Amino acid sequence: MGTTKNRWLIALAAVGIHISIGSVYAWSNFTTPLQKMFGWSASEIALTFSIAILFLGLSAAFLGHFVEKHGPKRAGLLAAIFFGVGIAGSGVAVTLGSKYLLYLFYGVFGGIGLGVGYIAPVSTLVKWFPDRRGLATGLAIMGFGFAAAISSPLMNSLIFSVGVAKTFYVLGTSYFIIMALSALYLAKPAEGWLPEGFKEKVSKGKATVTYALSQLTANEAVKTKRFWYLWLMLFINVTCGIAILAVAKPLAMESIGITQIQAAALVGAIGVFNGLGRIGWASASDYIGRANTYTTFFVLQIVLFMLLPYVTLKIPFMIMLAIIYTCYGGGFASIPAFIGDLFGTRQLGAIHGYILTAWAAAGLAGPLFAAWIKDTTGSYAGSLIFFAGLFAIALIISLIIRIDIKRLKRTSNSAVSKESLSQFS
Repeated sequence: MGTTKNRWLIALAAVGIHISIGSVYAWSNFTTPLQKMFGWSASEIALTFSIAILFLGLSAAFLGHFVEKHGPKRAGLLAAIFFGVGIAGSGVAVTLGSKYLLYLFYGVFGGIGLGVGYIAPVSTLVKWFPDRRGLATGLAIMGFGFAAAISSPLMNSLIFSVGVAKTFYVLGTSYFIIMALSALYLAKPAEGWLPEGFKEKVSKGKATVTYALSQLTANEAVKTKRFWYLWLMLFINVTCGIAILAVAKPLAMESIGITQIQAAALVGAIGVFNGLGRIGWASASDYIGRANTYTTFFVLQIVLFMLLPYVTLKIPFMIMLAIIYTCYGGGFASIPAFIGDLFGTRQLGAIHGYILTAWAAAGLAGPLFAAWIKDTTGSYAGSLIFFAGLFAIALIISLIIRIDIKRLKRTSNSAVSKESLSQFS
């Protein structure tokens, strides 16, 4: 089963799905056109994106078991149908001038496609790359991070040339085709499968297998402390990251005195580091360990969030913002491999889905809190100091989880080599 598949083509298929669904991050391209067409407020239009992210988290949680039961191909096709219908249906909503239909199609249907499409290829890639879990998940999730940069100019061009409704029709059809073709190649490897020549490398001491410290079902995993440690670490990293993404443009204008146009260009350029962080940090976690990776995220961001409001020089400000963006993206990309390490790959998709509810919660909490601080104090500085405090809590959690990992190492019945275990230290 699946042993004739090329794992690098599996990775390419995963990227195809993630580049398609990641276009949700380019939603803001529709804000001004929809305002001009219907007079809807910015908050009414932004609610569409919020609903999509909410249903991403909910569908990932509730349909994670579907991914494990029916396999990545069927799950990928389900995602293609929901996302394709959601985007194309948004064209119907625009034609009829109904924001509620837009909420239904783009927010609910599109959001369901987002959630299933996010976890299905990632859980599969972890199984195809037992030697490089971090690299594998980083490749797919990097596609999600870079998607906005690819789709944004395409959306703008289509809106200008054919109008908003037809843009949704074209995008919905295109995304469905790309996702469906990608899903058709997805498959799980055979039980116990290892890459060609990998066994020989292991026997010669040139490579090690990343063994799971336990093999739990999703329902068993949620009853453990380490599941909630991961949930809280992801929640804090995403809450603070989304908050800085939401306010980066006005913060740059406020801190380093650049114009609105310059700030928009700066945020767009630095946004590339979101994608680079996904592949870079996830790959690094294969060598320095997942726990060390998250500890590094939090140490860096405690310092950066405390200093950023007081930096007035352009170059240091840009460098600091870029590092924050890499940590934000890296947190998403490293979590599936961390799940595989701690809970095994038997129901990784379902467990990943449960943990992604942290993303849905953070998507609401981060921007709202940052906006409230701004309205209350007249500055974003207060929110960044508060988020630095949250990172301090996350840092403590990243240290506490090591106690659970060490206990697992002692009690695990797996025949794991000393070299393999060192990846978790």
